[in-house]
Amino acid sequence: MPVTDEAIEKIKAMIVSGELRPGAKLPKEADLAERLGLSRNSLREAVKALSLIRVLDVRQGDGTYVTSLEPDILLDALAFVVDFHQDNTVLEFLEVRRILEPAATAMAARVMSEEDIAELAALLQKLDEAATLDEIIANDLEFHRRIAAGSGNTVLSSLIDGLSGPTTRARIWRGLTEEGAADRTRQQHRAIYDAIASRRPELAHAWATVHVAGVEHWLRDTLGEPGSALG
Repeated sequence: MPVTDEAIEKIKAMIVSGELRPGAKLPKEADLAERLGLSRNSLREAVKALSLIRVLDVRQGDGTYVTSLEPDILLDALAFVVDFHQDNTVLEFLEVRRILEPAATAMAARVMSEEDIAELAALLQKLDEAATLDEIIANDLEFHRRIAAGSGNTVLSSLIDGLSGPTTRARIWRGLTEEGAADRTRQQHRAIYDAIASRRPELAHAWATVHVAGVEHWLRDTLGEPGSALG
């Protein structure tokens, strides 16, 4: 089990057992991390994930609290997790992305205008400055959209845009639960950009494959699905 998922399970167990009741404030980060045998970073990421699905409420300057856990909140949380973990069709969308996006990226390396490449560089700069997961995800979506458009093929670009929505939730959950995911996104976006800017289609194709396949491989592991994104 990934470290952050383990942290999420330990916090949930405290809530289910009644040790943390609705409205209760979580212990200080350092104390709770030591008590649960977790790194502070893993605990922090678990809190982010549980706040996203409204199980925890992070109050700036005050602390982190268990929400009221009223039925509507629990149903929202359950819907998010069940939908994510049971809807395996997202893997099929990712498989199609893995086929189409590298081809579009290679085409962009051949025909993308210098002006559009400069705009990609500006997006990379913004990604380095992004402080929240929402900003990182928004930047990621725009980066891929611009590359697809830069392929010069409007049909291919439209197909890739259509695949973006169904895979966004997987990207969010990976960003919340997989340690180092944001840093890998930055590194791989840089490598893709460098390949496009230097007009190296084969290298652009290879890096785009690695980038998209990474999300697919992570999701297969998370869902316990057989097969490899790279096989």
